[in-house]
Amino acid sequence: MSPVSLLLLIPFLGALAILLTPSKYAAAWRGIALGATGLAVMVSLFIYFGFQPGGAGFQMTGKVDWNASIGLAYHVGVDGLNVGLLLVTALVGFAAVGVSCDIERQPKMFYTLLLIMVGGALGSFASLDLFFLYFFNELALVPTFLMIGIWGRGEQKNYAAFQITLYLSLGALVALAGLICLYALSGANTLDVVILAAWLQEHPLSDSSQTLIFGLLLFGFGTLVGLFPFHSWAPLGYGVAPTATAMMHAGILKKIGLFALLRAAFPLLPVGVAHWTGVLAILCLGNLLYCGWVAMKQRDLNLLFGNSSLAHMGFVFLGLASVSVIGITGAVVIMVAHALLAALEFALSGYLYRQTGTLDLGKLGGALRQMPFIGATLVAALLAGCGVPGFANFAGEITVMFGVWPSFPWQVVAAAWGGLIIGGVYMLRAIRQVAHGEVSPAMAGATDANGVSRTPYLVLLLALLYFGLAPGSLVERIKPSVERIVKLAKSASPASPVSEPSAVATASAPAH
Repeated sequence: MSPVSLLLLIPFLGALAILLTPSKYAAAWRGIALGATGLAVMVSLFIYFGFQPGGAGFQMTGKVDWNASIGLAYHVGVDGLNVGLLLVTALVGFAAVGVSCDIERQPKMFYTLLLIMVGGALGSFASLDLFFLYFFNELALVPTFLMIGIWGRGEQKNYAAFQITLYLSLGALVALAGLICLYALSGANTLDVVILAAWLQEHPLSDSSQTLIFGLLLFGFGTLVGLFPFHSWAPLGYGVAPTATAMMHAGILKKIGLFALLRAAFPLLPVGVAHWTGVLAILCLGNLLYCGWVAMKQRDLNLLFGNSSLAHMGFVFLGLASVSVIGITGAVVIMVAHALLAALEFALSGYLYRQTGTLDLGKLGGALRQMPFIGATLVAALLAGCGVPGFANFAGEITVMFGVWPSFPWQVVAAAWGGLIIGGVYMLRAIRQVAHGEVSPAMAGATDANGVSRTPYLVLLLALLYFGLAPGSLVERIKPSVERIVKLAKSASPASPVSEPSAVATASAPAH
């Protein structure tokens, strides 16, 4: 069995084991979840460090034909795009189980859904067939709706559950329409990306078809990520979600839409890339500037983190829109870094909420005095969100900026730098309000994490530092795959009249 298939199997076997464990052994449910995610971490480490950066094509593949008549096959493997994402998915899944010690209501269902979410995310990142990428993504999203509705907190949890369901369902339907069009119009009788890429090189789609399909995939998967202006579901959803759900969705599931664009839209639809990337560059400035500005106005720590997460996605979209090796490489680095950062931020906010009963920034203060470990970890996470050197976020953001500089007009570059400044302002203000000053009344009775309870936070923080201090470990794995994607994305004939960008795109389209 391929180690990738083994990795996907572990969370689902864990979920099945929990379901089969009777209530009289309820104490074992959490242990099974920890064991399954811990084993997934070990397998993902084996895959990451066993991956050969200079190797051509996909590695550690596994394939089983399911229905040859419609070209449906289970096909998994790793390349530079997903090898880091598989690792951080396992790490965040382990940490999410680790911080869920406060779940008392229906813990069996909770841990089962959480493992299904982890398994679905791993399946999406590992799939080389777009049908299964989509299927596993939907499998991971279903627990999100249920967990917010059942274990969410606050008076708005039901509203948030319906809102997130509506937005993500509509986004998924638009993306599905794009995949169906790709399957129907390509004539390849498959959605296997390896076969489809080779087929489309010999039998390219018409310019109008590429433009339509790329637009459907962009706005469909973009909605799942929180692309402006289809982003309003995210901050409220994260604000009321249970801690583990917010960690998994903000940290991991939002990356699936970005990954799908890199796996399907950019390498397969070069005319669509030329037509839509200018529009994408303009829209992502909404994430960078508007969502950043909204984050500055927040008085709730979870809402601040939620809007900050959307702002960080703006940098990823901007890196993709540059259609350059350095820009897209930086975007993938940010995807890995933000997965760890968002999970750590929501893990810390969940701990603060359990200890103080509030996330109001005006009622939190003196965390470093009252809880030295949690306070120091929170400061480190917020500094990472600022893009401070030494953390993985800095490596990704500076790489994206280098990719953006030669690709866009100076106004776009200036706006991106403005987004960095805005991010620094609200993160530093949060450090001042929560970590420093006198101990607030709400914080006075709080106790610090100790012993093994520190493990989930340390796992995420140390991974952020590892990829920040040794980014070459990640970049050398990513770069060959990105070079292939950029080559395919720029393969559209410049003489094709339909492939010329629109007037809006021309103002900010990357130089080819």
